[in-house]
Amino acid sequence: MGERLDELDLSLRLSRSEEAERLAAAQTRLVWLRLSLGGQVGAAQGLGPPLCVVFEGWDASGKGGCIYRLVSPLDPRHVRVASFAAPTYDEKRHHFLWRFWPMLPGWGGMAVLDRSWYGRVLVERVEGFATETQWRRAYQEICEFERTLVDEGMILVKFWLHLSEHEQLKRFERRQHDPLKQWKLTDEDWRNREKRAGYEAAVEEMLDRTDTPYAPWSLVEGESKRWARVTVVETVIRAIEEGLRSRGFEVPAQPAGLEPKLHS
Repeated sequence: MGERLDELDLSLRLSRSEEAERLAAAQTRLVWLRLSLGGQVGAAQGLGPPLCVVFEGWDASGKGGCIYRLVSPLDPRHVRVASFAAPTYDEKRHHFLWRFWPMLPGWGGMAVLDRSWYGRVLVERVEGFATETQWRRAYQEICEFERTLVDEGMILVKFWLHLSEHEQLKRFERRQHDPLKQWKLTDEDWRNREKRAGYEAAVEEMLDRTDTPYAPWSLVEGESKRWARVTVVETVIRAIEEGLRSRGFEVPAQPAGLEPKLHS
């Protein structure tokens, strides 16, 4: 285990100016693509395919910051962000995928999921909240679920944000001493650190079993928050453009004069 995660280059960095320039360009392009998917521009094509972006990763790996950079330039009426924690008592009465269906986007829509159905083969596996039979069966169930969504037309983007154990500790300690961020750090986060090896094994098997041609994983080097944020937005742009092309839609060109706005 550990092969795919170990292959990531966690030394990748961007300067503040590089981040600002690339992020501004990417966000401008993303807004235009999002308007195109929603039928607000280029109405001749009608509604575009639904877009669902799934975020998984280590605690303190920067998921929140990446999600903010992804959705902040968009009209909030055009995107839904959903966060998933432990299932409620009522949700446990249903199949584990049941609670995710209402959050999925329809045609012309976009959803961003902070955590997802992969909890079944990650935290539920490691912490013993699912039986071995249940989490082993879940790989096929997840793949079939994602296959159904993609066959229906969905553009599905899946991110795993990776960072080293050392960097994670530094971020935990910064949160602990920041009154505005202490709420992000829980006793459970500290306990999870002690089970890093078990989680790494679970992540590697998840990647091996659920990285498919129709729903591939994008692994993001999260040691540098600037690098991760730019990588996420640029990856989503490529996925939208490739998804439109493969589904027979025209990829909308950026209008002349629509230049990114750099803020000093």
